[in-house]
Amino acid sequence: MAQVPPSLLPGPNLIKNFEQVLEEADIGKALLNSLIVSSSITLGTVLCCTLAGFAFAKLKFKGRGALLTLTIGTMMIPPQLGVIPLFMLIAELQWVNQLQAVILPGLVSAFGVFFMRQYLVQSLPDELIEAARVDGASTARIFWSIVIPIARPGMAVLGMLTFMTAWNDFFWPIIALSSQEPTVQVALRQLGGGYVNDQSVIMAGTLLGTLPVLLVFGLLGRQIVGGIMQGAVKG
Repeated sequence: MAQVPPSLLPGPNLIKNFEQVLEEADIGKALLNSLIVSSSITLGTVLCCTLAGFAFAKLKFKGRGALLTLTIGTMMIPPQLGVIPLFMLIAELQWVNQLQAVILPGLVSAFGVFFMRQYLVQSLPDELIEAARVDGASTARIFWSIVIPIARPGMAVLGMLTFMTAWNDFFWPIIALSSQEPTVQVALRQLGGGYVNDQSVIMAGTLLGTLPVLLVFGLLGRQIVGGIMQGAVKG
């Protein structure tokens, strides 16, 4: 870490550090828990935010502007203010140290609702919805057959951002979960302990926790960028 210029290649103790990481923390279980939590939050956020975004963008109902303003306004409230009542709620439900305590509070985000609303306002023509209604399509049929195919690029971007945010979340999981049911970020806190922190072990664990995100982005990044460009051309 102190070498100048810094080395771009790992040192000779990389495998040994990986072994020590596996001894000090249950990284395998933490990776599985993080995958379950991040995937569940991503699926829920993409579906719910697309539904809400479609409603705010194209459906006419009383109080639409006020509800959208209220939704956006929640983004200005620091999440730390809701920790105590949220923990009291999951304690009442007996969800402490269970993965649903981390999954359910993150299934919808105000940013996701606003993001999908703005995307559908620009990408979904009103004439297409009117034509579908003339043909007798219900609102649910319009959403599944018309909205989702058009919103797919925006959903892919929102899904990637949500997955990375959920994977890197540390504040709420360390409160709601114990060391027996950790996510990756909570498990990394257990590494390198002692009078002096072993930075090599901590960085090796960080590498293990980062590889899945890099893998997902490597597999889906080109599709996401291509979908955005395709949607822009069609628009």
